[in-house]
Amino acid sequence: MYQPAHFVEQDLPTLHAFISAHPLGLLISADAEDLQANSIPFLLDASGTEKGVLRAHVARANPQWRHLQQGASALVVFQGADAYVSPSWYQSKQEHGKVVPTWNYISVQVRGKVQVMDDPDWLHSHVSALTGQHEQKRDVPWAVTDAPAGFIDMQKRAIVGIEMLIEEISGKWKVSQNRPVPDRAGVVAGLSAGGHDEMADHVRRYGKV
Repeated sequence: MYQPAHFVEQDLPTLHAFISAHPLGLLISADAEDLQANSIPFLLDASGTEKGVLRAHVARANPQWRHLQQGASALVVFQGADAYVSPSWYQSKQEHGKVVPTWNYISVQVRGKVQVMDDPDWLHSHVSALTGQHEQKRDVPWAVTDAPAGFIDMQKRAIVGIEMLIEEISGKWKVSQNRPVPDRAGVVAGLSAGGHDEMADHVRRYGKV
């Protein structure tokens, strides 16, 4: 990932929190002959190793798990808030006009060793934990045990687990840190007016506006 210094985010708890808040990752695997990519939800175990462990599952019919099993390298990309930034929001436009549009965004990329987990007990634990994470805020959370056991067993036979031990994790918070403070203030105002409150908050926080 291209990383200008002012956009780098290295704080591990911040990166982990971002993944937990945006768990749908793009799993990319590559070898000398093939490139595959699929969007799948991940569950982060932040304490599994020094940098954490990612767990997920794919359909057994999805060839990507075999690609990984055969040694393909893997990258997972998590995307967060993003928004177009108009140069009209910059005070610099009024001063000298030497401004152009850009795009603000937040992204975390993860690399590591991947193991394919084709084990019913592992899968049951994983899907139970993944479901629990996303159901916990509901008034009446659904649980895997709500469905008939035989049906769940059949569903598990149709999926394969994936576990990545995180070796590299990097974050890019491109949120106008490279602009002068008056320009950042204009970006916050423009984003807020356009309904991009999450990105406006990031510009405000990282740009100290």
